[in-house]
Amino acid sequence: MPALNLTDRVLVRVDGVEAEHFLQNLITANVEAVEPGHVQPSALLTPQGKILFDFMISRAPESGFFLDIAAELASDFERRLALYKLRAKVTVETLSDTPVIAGWGGSAPEGALIDNRFPEEAGVWRLYGSGALLDAERAGWDAVRVTHGVAESGTDYSLSDAFPHDVMMDKNDGVDFKKGCYVGQEVVSRMQHRGTARRRVAIVSSEETLPGSGTGIQAGGKPSGTLGTVAGKQALAIVRTDRIADAMANELPIEIDTIPVTLSLPGWTGLSFVSGPHSDTDD
Repeated sequence: MPALNLTDRVLVRVDGVEAEHFLQNLITANVEAVEPGHVQPSALLTPQGKILFDFMISRAPESGFFLDIAAELASDFERRLALYKLRAKVTVETLSDTPVIAGWGGSAPEGALIDNRFPEEAGVWRLYGSGALLDAERAGWDAVRVTHGVAESGTDYSLSDAFPHDVMMDKNDGVDFKKGCYVGQEVVSRMQHRGTARRRVAIVSSEETLPGSGTGIQAGGKPSGTLGTVAGKQALAIVRTDRIADAMANELPIEIDTIPVTLSLPGWTGLSFVSGPHSDTDD
């Protein structure tokens, strides 16, 4: 049961009698459907539909919600929520002294939350506070994310540059397409209904150790994406699915610094590379 303290993460608690209504009308996930004992992805978008802040949301033990976010974003995130709060009966507080712990495999400790971004068999959990043996390194956690195709901002994509579809939020309950309006909802809904997503998180594999984050991917000689999190011979990358699909269909090389690589879309998404006008589609 490997686990580690994610020292680059922090909790923001949103509480008050109107907390659920406030968040439901603001962020991408269906806040009303957040299950106790689970933590799921969500985002606050720009009006143009791009991810301004990404975070994990869960129900706090007594009342309100925990928003688990990169520590460097917390103060800006709190200020942004304050802009939207107006007279709503909501409190927003950063809990800087509460550890954010991630673990995987084996039995989760008491109070741990199932991380909905991962398939059930991965056994990935989140714990806010103490109660876990911290015996893992960051490289182990990165390897788990790479294996299952779970991207995070900072290492895998830049905020204000990616749409929720780019990072699979349409596939992992990070976006709800049936609830009412939220910031950026019109753009994201249009992408969903028109099937216009053209970038996706892919798992990159090679027979050699891969170069560092930010290295470009060439598919049939065309720039098609850049490496994000690297874990030895595997990595994550957000890629142009049309270019990757065309290279595969025409048996053209896909390379990173002359290193041959293969790409796949995470199995839990139900997506595959398909050449043609709609290059990523449900199987």
